Amino acid sequence: MGNALRFSLLSLSLLSLSLLIAVNAWGQVPSLAKCTRSANLLACVDADGNAYSVNTLGSTIYLRGFEVASKRHWAQTNSRYGQLTFFTGLASDGEAWVGYNRRVGWTTINRFSSSGGSSAKFTCSRMTGC
Repeated sequence: MGNALRFSLLSLSLLSLSLLIAVNAWGQVPSLAKCTRSANLLACVDADGNAYSVNTLGSTIYLRGFEVASKRHWAQTNSRYGQLTFFTGLASDGEAWVGYNRRVGWTTINRFSSSGGSSAKFTCSRMTGC
């Protein structure tokens, strides 16, 4: 899975809070990240040492993170305008990505593109998933 896709999916899961628990390919429940929060800041570290933070300021969400395996730092900004959210991101290796999420009723239409060559458009429903 491309890094931009991982960031986009992270963004989607943080925005929708629809993913409560996941099961990995071996059928085991992964360790949950340990998090600390304040009124508008959430900071988490998982069992592998990957870290991310989420800071909200009005209708803007600032995400920052570090991936242990790739030793990459990254940052993403999400700006919400009604039912439409635009996001842009940049990683320490120079990869950049842009995209949007649009909510239409119980459906979310998602599109992203990265400088690393990844791009996708997919639709998710609260009832059936992505």
